[in-house]
Amino acid sequence: MIKNSKAFDPLISIAEQFSHQGNITDIQALGNGNINDTFLVSLDDLEQTRFVLQRINTNVFRHPQRVMKNMYILTEHVHKKLQNTPQTRPWEIPRVILTKTGQDHWNTVEGDYWRAISFIEGSESFDLIADVSHAQEVGYALGMFHNLISDLPSERLTDTLEGFHITPLYLEQYEKILAQNTVKSSPEVEYGLNFVRDRAEWCFVLENAKQENKLPLRLMHGDPKVNNVMFDSKTGKAISVIDLDTVKPGLVHYDIGDCLRSGCNPMGEETQDWQNIYFDLELCRGILTGYLEVARTFLIDNDYAFLFDAIRLISFELGLRFFTDHLAGNIYFKVKYPDHNLARALVQFKLTESIEKQESQIRQLITDLR
Repeated sequence: MIKNSKAFDPLISIAEQFSHQGNITDIQALGNGNINDTFLVSLDDLEQTRFVLQRINTNVFRHPQRVMKNMYILTEHVHKKLQNTPQTRPWEIPRVILTKTGQDHWNTVEGDYWRAISFIEGSESFDLIADVSHAQEVGYALGMFHNLISDLPSERLTDTLEGFHITPLYLEQYEKILAQNTVKSSPEVEYGLNFVRDRAEWCFVLENAKQENKLPLRLMHGDPKVNNVMFDSKTGKAISVIDLDTVKPGLVHYDIGDCLRSGCNPMGEETQDWQNIYFDLELCRGILTGYLEVARTFLIDNDYAFLFDAIRLISFELGLRFFTDHLAGNIYFKVKYPDHNLARALVQFKLTESIEKQESQIRQLITDLR
């Protein structure tokens, strides 16, 4: 019998809409994501013991049916490729669990949009990278993901978040919010305003390269931060990349930059000690080493030429998004206190500064690893 059944009655009825083996024995909240509501459903079957149940946040993903279509196409492509290609080490991809009527989602009478996906047993994730070997596994995971989807034509997937990871559009939104709101000044806010102003012209670098056909349009994950990499609990080896809502056509550079941004900040994104934030060059070496171990098979010369710009740009972009949301009154990101988004922005801006100060070392590292 399920624990606390009254509290979970609505979830039980939703979970029962999806095809599964055995009986539901427990439902618990899972993870600490900022967007979707996520639950882990336990079963009494020996083969299928658990699966993930999620309510998609339709305020963020306004076309959830496109999200699910993308996810289904991509995961089935990767699953078949893994089945048909000998692998040197274990790798998995979360799979979409269909409803009992063969649909990839379930809509409640209230209009909520629910989905179920497989749970990767015996795995764990981490918010911070522990050491260089851990960093190398994170890089390998992103490289493996990119490699597995490198032969899936980008036009088969829809752009589920138009404007996502298009830095000039975030700058445009920032300037609009700045013009519409009275800014409450403080030393931290003034720092942020000056920081963005000094880099406004440069933030077009990757989009310009795409428009000039210097960088090819490929499929990207969209959110490859460290805690979206799953590790085998026994071996400590990366085994999967999860959270596939943001998969879309784009530049792999946004993924590489985001992975390094989240992985090479030992103090984490939520620290309030923003003055001491730094970009760890050795962790950067580890991630790039692991990534290029797999990605060399599909990268071109221009990809390497814009790697530093990607590393610098994505930390700036996220800082810009946090700062814009702070100025707008915290309407997008969940916050725990009024200046939470400002604190988050300062962390990313300081990380960008640290990257800029180490430009020559990072560029040399990229050259050495080619």
